[in-house]
Amino acid sequence: MKGNNEVLAKMQNLLNYELAARDQYLAHSRIFLDWGLTKLHERLNHEMEEEIQHVDAIVNRMLFLEAEPDFTQQAKPEVGGNVTEMLENDLKGEVMVAELLKDIMKTCEEVQDFDTRDILQVLLHDTEMDHIYWLEQQLDLIKKIGMQNYLQSQM
Repeated sequence: MKGNNEVLAKMQNLLNYELAARDQYLAHSRIFLDWGLTKLHERLNHEMEEEIQHVDAIVNRMLFLEAEPDFTQQAKPEVGGNVTEMLENDLKGEVMVAELLKDIMKTCEEVQDFDTRDILQVLLHDTEMDHIYWLEQQLDLIKKIGMQNYLQSQM
């Protein structure tokens, strides 16, 4: 089934950011492990695995719509230098992905591609209710209890 060109172009852009998120979570999780912050490592490793699931869903849908996903246009991961910077960079990336998802879903509505919209709705729910929410919680905890207490709680 041939997909709408505008939807497919936007899905390619989304794929570029999801691939970057995967790599960014991988880098951050491994840095946290190296620093002995095992709880942060486990959580970000989980987030990386979910990004792989998002990539899989996008690629499968693009292939179904007779498009050829391009893995060479990946956005650049933004690896932070400290815990706060890493969490803020991850949050910034997730907010960007949520905006892209909403934009693509709007386009899907306009061209009546409801199946793609429904697939993307699942990704949006995960992005907003799991990734963004958790990252906002962590940054708020750092403000409330201070960095030293936060770091101690992540060992």
